Amino acid sequence: MLRTFIDGEQALTATTVARDSEHEFWLRGDIRVENPVVTYRWLLDGLPGGYQWLNGEGIHARDVTDAADFRITTHPAPPSWAADAVLYQIFPDRFAKSMDRPAPEWAIPQEWHDPVIGVGPETPYQYYGGDLDGIIAHLDHIASLGANTVYLTPIFPARSNHRYDASTFDEVDPLLGGNAALARLTEAIHARGMRIMGDLTTNHCGAAHEWFQRATADAESPEASYFTFTHHPDQYVCWFGYSSLPKFDHRSQELRSALYEGPESTVATWISEHGLDGWRIDVANMTARLGTMDLNHMVATTIRATMAEANPESLLLAEHSHDASGDLLGDGWHGVMDYAGFSRPVWQWLKRPETVRFESGPFTPMPSFGATSMVPAMRGFSAARPWRATAHALTLIGSHDVPRIAEYLDRNEDLITVAFGLLASMPGIPMLWAGDEIAQEGSNGEDGRRPFPWQDTDQWDTARLATTRALFTTRAQRHALRHGGLRWLGYSDAAIPFLRESPEETVLIHAARAAPTPPGSPARSSEGPSPAWPAPPISRPTPMECSPFPLTARPSRYGSARTTESTASEVRRNC
Repeated sequence: MLRTFIDGEQALTATTVARDSEHEFWLRGDIRVENPVVTYRWLLDGLPGGYQWLNGEGIHARDVTDAADFRITTHPAPPSWAADAVLYQIFPDRFAKSMDRPAPEWAIPQEWHDPVIGVGPETPYQYYGGDLDGIIAHLDHIASLGANTVYLTPIFPARSNHRYDASTFDEVDPLLGGNAALARLTEAIHARGMRIMGDLTTNHCGAAHEWFQRATADAESPEASYFTFTHHPDQYVCWFGYSSLPKFDHRSQELRSALYEGPESTVATWISEHGLDGWRIDVANMTARLGTMDLNHMVATTIRATMAEANPESLLLAEHSHDASGDLLGDGWHGVMDYAGFSRPVWQWLKRPETVRFESGPFTPMPSFGATSMVPAMRGFSAARPWRATAHALTLIGSHDVPRIAEYLDRNEDLITVAFGLLASMPGIPMLWAGDEIAQEGSNGEDGRRPFPWQDTDQWDTARLATTRALFTTRAQRHALRHGGLRWLGYSDAAIPFLRESPEETVLIHAARAAPTPPGSPARSSEGPSPAWPAPPISRPTPMECSPFPLTARPSRYGSARTTESTASEVRRNC
């Protein structure tokens, strides 16, 4: 039976067996999609296991809540190109420099080879001088990785190297080459059939921003309503208490019109007039949330509508570091940075066990877990949102805000390869953080923002570069890796096998963090016996054939993988 939830009430409808074989059966049911988002799950009865529910988290021999039900959303789909996208994240000040420019008064000028100050008051003021024309010179390198979308962290003028404290949204920072340089970059990117995304902070701006300057100068100005003053002009709400980052008040219609609502807004202007193909929204989870006020959904849907009007093929992604399911109904963000549902589970599975210090603050410590915890975590986060949001989540193993993947995994080349392999093979839009492909290091997010050593290739890990290219070339060649569903086949603490299935093909992936147990040896687990549960259908129960596939990733030594040929019969034994 199929259990649906429509207009606030549940209903059971009969299903039919779409296909049955020795190894599996598929059920088919019809759903009346009368609400924008409809949830459903499967009721299985008459089987050896008796009464069972199948939802996004798996099979349960008990009644369950609706939280993990499968979801169908009828809101307009993300742009078609997003399913094939591979993002390459660039921190403009540190990627490449086309010319020398005088350092601004706030900056501490650096030579390209000078070390980065990873912690300390000088950290945000180190200025290396990377610019947009420097990126143009290295588009061949980016394309060679299989990346087809360039994602730039902020490019607006600011008083820091990270530029998340914008002083205006009306122009590109002259230190990066100004508007003309962005025009050259977008033209060069589009000429290659690639795309480019910007980074916009809707939660706050910089204290030097022209809006904030007018707000503090005149309490009666329209801009004063853009912010929340507790005592004008020197006491106001700001991001995590940093006075340099005043928080926007989205109750202001004037702010909404200026920033993201309508064709004259910042959001629309850079999409329609300057050629950006999408936005990544910084601090999206905190935007328009303060005390009893929560206008976050309104902001997300308005930005989405504005972008659709400016360019129907634009992509909207959001920063989110924990459970984003409540913000992913399908009418706002197309997807979020999937730290919770992908990055943390991968890091926790592959990292070395160590003592974890739990301290007060906004960031959750990261213990080490086996796959018996990793896979349920991934399934849980995915189950709480529509499949479309999972397929368009931004998956990542590194970014400008976290330690380099090499640091997380103690520079263990085999485990790093597994992390890259999961990035290339699991659902979502993978993002490569510039420098990870040559194994750059960094003990924290700031330390990881080291200049790309273009002139010193001795610092490059060429084996890592070759592996990255091979993995993402394979992703580009396999329809199932880009458009397929996901079916877990079971797991142990040391290994996770799963299928990516599409109507065109089936691909079996086997990822391992340890050498395989020799035949006849008892299996070992750091967390007790592995669960023995049947592999349910993928989240979208569409009948699919187990057809021959050319790629099977299996461990050849500790944590590594190799490509081998296989046959349809081998797939069926695992289905």
